[in-house]
Amino acid sequence: MPETSNRSGIIIIDKPAGITSAGVVSIVKKALRAKKVGHAGTLDPFAEGVLICCVNQATRLAEFLLHGRKTYIAELKLGEETDTQDSTGTVIASTAPQNFTKATIQAVVKEFEGTLEQLPPVYSALKHKGVPLYKLAHSGKPVQKPPRRIEIHYIRLLDLALPMIRFEVSCSAGTYIRTLGADIAKRLGCGGHLTALTRTACNGWNLDQALPLSDLERMVPGLGESPHFIDMADALPQMPAFTADAHVVKKIRHGQAITARELSGPGELDTAPKADLTIKVLDQMGKLVAILNYQEHDQPLKYCCVFAV
Repeated sequence: MPETSNRSGIIIIDKPAGITSAGVVSIVKKALRAKKVGHAGTLDPFAEGVLICCVNQATRLAEFLLHGRKTYIAELKLGEETDTQDSTGTVIASTAPQNFTKATIQAVVKEFEGTLEQLPPVYSALKHKGVPLYKLAHSGKPVQKPPRRIEIHYIRLLDLALPMIRFEVSCSAGTYIRTLGADIAKRLGCGGHLTALTRTACNGWNLDQALPLSDLERMVPGLGESPHFIDMADALPQMPAFTADAHVVKKIRHGQAITARELSGPGELDTAPKADLTIKVLDQMGKLVAILNYQEHDQPLKYCCVFAV
């Protein structure tokens, strides 16, 4: 049995195209013989790139890994609109794209930076009354969810070889790049769909740190000591970390009230911003004990989750 079977942490997988995110999770769980594996942020089957897989207790970190910034590189084909907004769907409209200049396309692309209202695609994993939207759409009963607010931090045109456009986008969680591509094409007046999509970064983890799924089985025997298996304490690098002594760790494990003054770290919580600061608490060995929420000076920290020894 591999040494990772009882360990908790995350693995950054380079997901190939042609498999669902749930399929990747199943492969990781079987390879590691883990009790639990989940992922933080679905990638469409046709998409590839960074997929964060959470192993054992680290599945409780997924909610904190879901909300970070993501970066993608997408290829958009102009002139063909599909029902799924990607190459897996059926062409529902065709329009010969104009001979757009690079300047024209760059100007349109830039219009999508900032805060937007985006309609989720009817072919998606979102659920309606417990049923995934894509199942309803396939059965001829598509459901359109209301628009959601998203943030496009930047969008850059990388290549132009009409009818193909290649662009990079950095965005908030919940952004559908398929829909973004379709909306860009619609703004150009010719329709379009994505032919390729790669997630290059997710919540601070990037493609350079990802393990190709095809290499997983080969690396399992030594994965526990490899940089590809990331301890829970290091899984949220952007979250402030504080240390608790043995007495405070015991209080945390018993769910007792603690205050910021009982923790030590690189910054002082009682001088930190008062608005909803989530922190990770480590023991003196550097292991993750809990994730807590700090809101007001001298008030007990609120428990988000506590991890077993």
